[in-house]
Amino acid sequence: MGKPLFYEILEKPSTSCIIGLCTLIWFYIHKKNIGYSHVGLSYETAVEGHHWRIITSAFSHISVLHLVFNMSALWSLGVVEQLGHMGLGVGYYLHYSIVLVVLSGLLVLGSYHVLINRFKFEYFRRVTAVGYSCVVFGWMTILSVRQPSSKLNLFGFLSLPISFAPFESLIFTSIIVPQASFLGHLSGIIIGYSIAWGLIHGMNNYWAVSMVGWILIVFGISLKQSGAYDFQFLEIESVTDPCLPGNGRMLQMSSLLDARDELV
Repeated sequence: MGKPLFYEILEKPSTSCIIGLCTLIWFYIHKKNIGYSHVGLSYETAVEGHHWRIITSAFSHISVLHLVFNMSALWSLGVVEQLGHMGLGVGYYLHYSIVLVVLSGLLVLGSYHVLINRFKFEYFRRVTAVGYSCVVFGWMTILSVRQPSSKLNLFGFLSLPISFAPFESLIFTSIIVPQASFLGHLSGIIIGYSIAWGLIHGMNNYWAVSMVGWILIVFGISLKQSGAYDFQFLEIESVTDPCLPGNGRMLQMSSLLDARDELV
């Protein structure tokens, strides 16, 4: 018999908190009937100044199945928190989860920018991505490099060798879930390899706290500038004309995904 769930939660405190947070956000979005276009990340909204969506999109999910799939994989990857003897551990997990959320989101936007402006694929201008998969794929990749003998367990019955899991999962999700964001998942893999190979390194408590501080500042300012939320104590002069059509538009959630919505 395996360990009781309570003890596993204690061994994976950060993973458990992230899963709890994503679950609460999904429940709130579902309960309030909030459209995912309100919180998802797209090139068009990023250009309009909605930089806060890099954070909200990562922790939001389209459906309960989307949530369960991501959180099941994340739970298995939480073994990183128990590998302090290998230079990983809880601190490493928290530090680089922040890096994965921010850099994978920026890489997705950069990819959209190139596809739109260099190759004229206007389709990607309004593609909206939501989900924690960028981070999940990032941790799959890091673990595949740092502990290639590990296994990735999904839903308690599907077990994949971690050394092949990133690309197996990338292909699998692209085939099974047409709306799955190939670019989003690939971005997580690229950032994951960059961390595992030491191209991105040096994160510690100081840099993590500093990064969180800047994220909160940019988050609050971009919320104010985009008009998504009115902070009375922040006075920022808008450079856009609120009378222009399309400024600050919102879409209500549909029971079906829009053709341009992507799951990450």
